[in-house]
Amino acid sequence: MSGALRIVRLANFVAPASGGLRTALRELGAGYRAAGHEPVLVVPGERHTDQDTAQGRVITPPGALLPGTGGYRVLTDRRRTTRLLAGLRPDRLEVSDRTTLRWTGEWARRARVPAVMVSHETAHGVLRTWGLPEPAARRAADALNSRTAHAYARVVCTTEWAEREFVRIGARNVVRAPLGVDLAHCRPERHDAAVRARYAREHEILLVLCTRLSVEKRPGVALDALAALRGGGVPARLVVAGDGPLRARLERRAAAGHLPVAFLGHLADRAALAALQASADVCLAPGPAETFGLAALEALACGTPVVVSASSALPEVVGSAGAVAADHGAAFAEAVREVLGRPARVRRSAARARAESFGWDTAVAAFLAAHDAPVRVARPVREVIGAALRTADVPERRAA
Repeated sequence: MSGALRIVRLANFVAPASGGLRTALRELGAGYRAAGHEPVLVVPGERHTDQDTAQGRVITPPGALLPGTGGYRVLTDRRRTTRLLAGLRPDRLEVSDRTTLRWTGEWARRARVPAVMVSHETAHGVLRTWGLPEPAARRAADALNSRTAHAYARVVCTTEWAEREFVRIGARNVVRAPLGVDLAHCRPERHDAAVRARYAREHEILLVLCTRLSVEKRPGVALDALAALRGGGVPARLVVAGDGPLRARLERRAAAGHLPVAFLGHLADRAALAALQASADVCLAPGPAETFGLAALEALACGTPVVVSASSALPEVVGSAGAVAADHGAAFAEAVREVLGRPARVRRSAARARAESFGWDTAVAAFLAAHDAPVRVARPVREVIGAALRTADVPERRAA
């Protein structure tokens, strides 16, 4: 096939300011554009906007705000969304929500538009973090995934771990496409002695948690790990970069336990976040339902090893550049000790080397292959992505 394709992408549950899904959508859009295609992203917002950006056209229809989620919005007006899709006349459809937007698969079939669903989370894992018993979570996940696989031409999974729940139900239209990391922006040279000194003394261990503070991310495990380390004589401190509905509860818990935790909230400055990750001794990624873990990969790219949940896909991503722990604080504390037992130069070089196998160019090519879309690079992908980041806050606005 030749020629540019209009690839329309729909997503719900996108954090308003940051998050792995927002990063992936941005980077893939810029990559699609660099490859000669026309990406159009549709995500719910507070009000209608229609913008031209370096990562493609971005449309935000008004979306319903979900209480208690820290800003998640959802496209609930199916008729309006249907009219928007019909008006956009996509050549390909890419959907990043297997629940509230699954109906778009049937729309695409009727419109004869090849459509893919991107599995950014494991249904089974999310249901388990919400407290559903294992047998019920498995049955519900299998039913949901069966309907998803039937609704779309292809299902894209970012790791082999994420693919397993579709293999379990016998789905034959699953393809794998990894995500990536900005290796030029996230690098060990971001290490900043002043940043480190701001949060920890020279003899102390600096731990960093970069995540959304919500139930499925299990941020409380990081506080449990910190308590276990300090109880065992390790002078550790924790910095939390991220916001979410659990923040106030975590702050109260840290204060009650006299734990040295700095809650920074959302860090909008990407350079500041990279400097924090590069200046830490170990990053923590306790989310048990992560199917890829962009924040963990960014930490690796900054030369910082990561301790990850054994229940997630992250052991597959970090490899030997970190450590794996069971989903409780004591296990994470022991894994931190294991990582710190390695020579600093060895563990930091291993982290960077692992991240270098996950570039966004590779990810874009894999996603385009899932769309049967040609890669016709008009400009270097990193050049376009860099432009997207520079202009993200000052887009050209279309007439509404």
